[in-house]
Amino acid sequence: MEQTRSELIRAFIPSSPLVGLLGIELVRLEHDRARLRLPFRPELATMGDVVHGGAIAALLDTASMAAAWADDTVPEAVAGATVSMSVDYVSAARGCDLLATGVAVRRGRSLCFTEVTVNDDGARVIAKGIAVHRFGG
Repeated sequence: MEQTRSELIRAFIPSSPLVGLLGIELVRLEHDRARLRLPFRPELATMGDVVHGGAIAALLDTASMAAAWADDTVPEAVAGATVSMSVDYVSAARGCDLLATGVAVRRGRSLCFTEVTVNDDGARVIAKGIAVHRFGG
C-alpha cells in the first residue's frame, strides 16, 4: 500500500536530522493544517533568553511544509522543496516554547501556498509567514 502525504510527513518530522537537532515536535496534523512545537533550550537563543530568528524561521518552514503535506494524496515521488518563504517577526520570544500553526490556503497540481503563525506559550504572536512548497523532484 502506498503512503499518503500525511502519512509521509508524520514519519518525516521525527526522523529529520535538523528537526531533531532543533527539537521540533509534531503536535497535531489535520487535513491542510499542522501544529508544531519548538521547546525552548538555551542553545536556541541568540542573546540571553531571546530565541534566535533562524530557529523561528526553521519552525515556520517546517510547519508550512507539514501543512502542505497534510492531505490524503499519494504522491508520485517523495520529494519536494520550499520555493519561497517570507517571515515577519512581530515580537521577541523570551525563554519560552513556541507553537507554530501552518495552514494550506491554496493547493495546485505541483504547488501549495501556506500561511503560518508562531505564538509563544501565552498565545502572543511572535512571527507570521507565508511559504510556497513544490511537490515532486
